[in-house]
Amino acid sequence: MKFKVLKWAEDCKARTGLLETPHGIIETPVFMPVGTQATVKTLTPDELEQIGAKIILSNTYHLYLRPGHRIIEEAGGLHRFMNWEGSILTDSGGYQVFSLGELREIREEGVTFRSHIDGSLHFISPETSIEIQNSLGADIIMAFDECIPYPATYEYVKNSVERTTRWAERCKKHHKNEKQTLFGIVQGGLYKDLREKSARDLVSMDFKGYAVGGLSVGEPKEHMYEVLDYTVPLLPEDKPRYLMGVGSPDAIFEGIIRGIDMFDCVLPTRIARHGTVFTARGRLVVKNAAYARDFSPLDPECDCYVCKNYTRAYIRHLINANEVLGIRLTTIHNLYFLLSLMEKIRRAIEGGYLLEFKQEFFKKFGYDQGS
Repeated sequence: MKFKVLKWAEDCKARTGLLETPHGIIETPVFMPVGTQATVKTLTPDELEQIGAKIILSNTYHLYLRPGHRIIEEAGGLHRFMNWEGSILTDSGGYQVFSLGELREIREEGVTFRSHIDGSLHFISPETSIEIQNSLGADIIMAFDECIPYPATYEYVKNSVERTTRWAERCKKHHKNEKQTLFGIVQGGLYKDLREKSARDLVSMDFKGYAVGGLSVGEPKEHMYEVLDYTVPLLPEDKPRYLMGVGSPDAIFEGIIRGIDMFDCVLPTRIARHGTVFTARGRLVVKNAAYARDFSPLDPECDCYVCKNYTRAYIRHLINANEVLGIRLTTIHNLYFLLSLMEKIRRAIEGGYLLEFKQEFFKKFGYDQGS
């Protein structure tokens, strides 16, 4: 992987860049659609390509349980298995394992957990997480970490961060595939000194990229922005910075102006499956009765395939009739909306008007200007 900063914003810490992987060149800042189980729900790889996706995220935990990383390896890796020619990032499985609560036990060696599918017992260590991701063959892989819950005590977070740092060291030592790029993940909850310690310790290990994890887990957004304010400046300027699990337009803007390059989130596809879409004027719940006779596009200001060919009334009908096409169309639209927004943000950074563009977007979308 190669990363090059192209342009720094004149009015904040945002920047544009080029991220080069074995499967293509990606303009940053970038939003990565989530394909948890080797598919972005309801969409084909061709459709993802048509709406402008260059990189997607898949989930180590889920693919390890089903169909199994060895099967995917036999198929020639995740790219061939799912017929996706673009880049892929896999998470380490840490978030999913640690979200199992009472179904898992954390030790220095790793984590023992029970499958959410059938209750079977499994063990993942930093080394096995790397081995699984090596088998999957993603372009970018993540170090195994603990995604700390919110809220959490200082003592809990301190012990967790120290263990995560030791795990990161083990991941780096075990990672041998030079075609894959390994990112470290900064943890520390909402404690400034622990975030700073985590960042410094990981930077000293010289990872190829750095993620900020353990945010967007229930804390108020202003706390997340505060953590980014003092954490991002500690990360190398010449390496990509990734904010994990964030995908709302307001949080994307706030992350970018603080220097974040990469984002992922299930939000656009999840709300699409429940009949909600992004528009330039805010969120719209298209399945509501108010749109039964509304023959306008989902978003009159959008030029995606869906908005050029279908009406709110038709899509509402499909969703309420439980027709799969309905959620396929809302998913295409929502992902296009975010990917198009990222393109506009990149142009705004290059043109020197990002903060002005953010203010205009927030006003139209209905966000509080103070956020």
